[in-house]
Amino acid sequence: MSNPLLAARGLVKAHGPTPALRGASIEVAAGEVVAVTGPSGSGKSTLLHCLAGILRPDIGTVEYDGQRLDLLPEKRLSELRRTEFGVVFQFGQLIPELTAADNVALPLLLAGTPRPAARERAGEWLERFGVRDREGRRPGEMSGGEAQRVALARAMATGPRVVFADEPTGALDSLAGEQVMTALVRTARESGTAVLLVTHDDQVAAYADREVALRDGAVPGDGSPSTVSAALLAGEAAR
Repeated sequence: MSNPLLAARGLVKAHGPTPALRGASIEVAAGEVVAVTGPSGSGKSTLLHCLAGILRPDIGTVEYDGQRLDLLPEKRLSELRRTEFGVVFQFGQLIPELTAADNVALPLLLAGTPRPAARERAGEWLERFGVRDREGRRPGEMSGGEAQRVALARAMATGPRVVFADEPTGALDSLAGEQVMTALVRTARESGTAVLLVTHDDQVAAYADREVALRDGAVPGDGSPSTVSAALLAGEAAR
C-alpha cells in the first residue's frame, strides 16, 4: 500500500507484565473496511486502541495521514477523536441519561456546532441508521440493536475519516448484528470513511474488504519480530 491513511509498524504493548502486542503491523487505506480477527487474548482490542490514539505503544510507530500519532500530545489526540475519528465499542457506551438524539448531537456540540444544527444533523444520522423513531428514547428504552445503531450514528455524525469498531456486534443476536453491520458498511462506503473493525466472528469479518489475522500479538507473515524476540521487547518496555 503506497500511501495508507493509517499505518502501524512494529507495535509492542504490554499491560503490566503481560505482553499484548508483539511487533504488530497493519495498514488501512482511505475508504477501506478492514477486519482484524483472532482468538480472545490475541491483542485485537489493544491494537485498535493504539491505532485510535487511546493507548500509546511501548515500542513502534503509528502514523495517521502522514503524522506520528503516537507522538502527538493528548490535547491533539482528543481533538482528532472528536473530529476525525469515530469509535464504537461492543456495548455502544451511550450516555444513559441522554436521549438517542442528544447522544448523537453531543460530539457535534463538543466540536462547536450550534445546538439547532447539531440536533438537525443528529436526526439525519438517526434516519440513515433506521432509528429516527427512537430519537426521544434513552438507551434503557431501546433494544441492543437499536442502541448500537444509535452509537454508530454518533460515531459517523462528525464526518470522521476513520471509524474504529471494537466488537460492535458482540452483544447482539445474529439478526441485530447483521442489521448493524449492513448499516455501518453501507454508510461508511457512502461517506468514503475507512473502518477498522475488530471481531472474532467470521460472518462479521466477511463484510470487510480485507481481513488481517492477529495471532499472539502479531500478524503472521508481515515481517513482525519473532514471538520470542518481541516478547523480550515487551518485557523491556514494561520495566
